[in-house]
Amino acid sequence: MELKGQTALVTGSAKGIGRAAALALAGAGANVVINYAHDEEAAKRLESQCQALGADTLCIQTDVSREDEVDGMFDAIAERFGGLQILVNNAGITRDGLVLRMKPEDFDRVLDVNLKGAFLCCKKASRMMLRAKYGRIINVASVVGLRGNAGQVNYASAKAGLIGLTKSLAKELASRNITVNAVAPGMVRTDMTSVLPEKTRQAMIAQIPAGRAADPEEVAHAIAFFASPESGYITGQVLAVDGGMAV
Repeated sequence: MELKGQTALVTGSAKGIGRAAALALAGAGANVVINYAHDEEAAKRLESQCQALGADTLCIQTDVSREDEVDGMFDAIAERFGGLQILVNNAGITRDGLVLRMKPEDFDRVLDVNLKGAFLCCKKASRMMLRAKYGRIINVASVVGLRGNAGQVNYASAKAGLIGLTKSLAKELASRNITVNAVAPGMVRTDMTSVLPEKTRQAMIAQIPAGRAADPEEVAHAIAFFASPESGYITGQVLAVDGGMAV
């Protein structure tokens, strides 16, 4: 896959799936915009790694749930690169808990970051892509958005909403050579899952036909394909990268 001359924004790219996606896109020749909310040190390490692969980079701290900050980020992208060809909406948080104990603010915050943040970035990126009559938008959903999960009504709601956003936006933009797809990872070896108790992790792995969690790079390969010119006739799709969990 050749992405030389294209610019990709990966939200929440300091760690995990976002980091792996940024490296995969940089390795394919794209310029990479690294977005992070808190961990500047990790973001700067990633920036150095992308540059070592030959990528031109922009590293910017942004809370994607805030429209003013998203506007500022896209202004910086336009000034630096002139446009954006690839958007990967990966930024996400969890605030798990059973619904009877979940605080409304924990429900709201997860939807603000995981769903509203993707909406705001899609809105800004779409304008750039419509002018160019080309674009690739990839939303990082979750198998939880397909199946649900006890203790994650906020997260599952956000990811299910992201799937609906993907399908609806795909219909709006398809005629302008802009595709919108989603990947739905299952259990992935990231900082987010590393804090789970061992008993919980083993119970989750027992539900995976492949018998193991995924590496972030395995999800990144799917993202890179959707970002490529070769995926141009695929839009509105949700690819479960989950070792068979959603079967």
